[in-house]
Amino acid sequence: MVLWDPLALVEATEAIRAGQLIAFPTDTVFGVAADPSNPQAVARLLEAKGRGRVMPPPVLIADVSQLEPLVTGLNSVAQGLVDRHWPGALTLVFRVHPDLGWDLGDRPGTIAVRQPDHDLARALLRQTGPLAVSSANLTTKPPALTAQEAREQLGASLAIVLEGGQRPGGQASTVVDVTGGTPIMLREGALGRDALLGVGAT
Repeated sequence: MVLWDPLALVEATEAIRAGQLIAFPTDTVFGVAADPSNPQAVARLLEAKGRGRVMPPPVLIADVSQLEPLVTGLNSVAQGLVDRHWPGALTLVFRVHPDLGWDLGDRPGTIAVRQPDHDLARALLRQTGPLAVSSANLTTKPPALTAQEAREQLGASLAIVLEGGQRPGGQASTVVDVTGGTPIMLREGALGRDALLGVGAT
């Protein structure tokens, strides 16, 4: 069992840099994470979940300062969504920065990014940098809400599991595409359409 302490963060960061997978708590469920700049690690994440490359994992960031190197075309509407709803349950799909060069799956040209509303998750992300993260479960199973559930589903694939107590679960994040002039809701989740109308999402 690995607890949330400075040493655990160091160990998790080292595991990520070694191309391994870790699990950690977020504001909704437990996530399984890989180094997004390491295509072999991302492939391990997708394989562990039984998920194909047609569903690239989103990227979690600690704060907005980590966003600029990842994306291009951060217009005023997208910035308004960031300012109003981050950290929180909103995933934004941007055009990927042309210099990034990450291989997250079979949707080149875009990247999905979220800042979780969870202090300990952001502490990890400050140590590791942005992470490719998906819910810590097999694709056909419910998301893990505890460290033990993450171990039961993905344990053989995980180098480290960081403890974080029972997660609240609930709805997944809302996903909004901001690659064009008008934001488009791709998935309605924890944030309803009404919460986004003030910044032009349809």
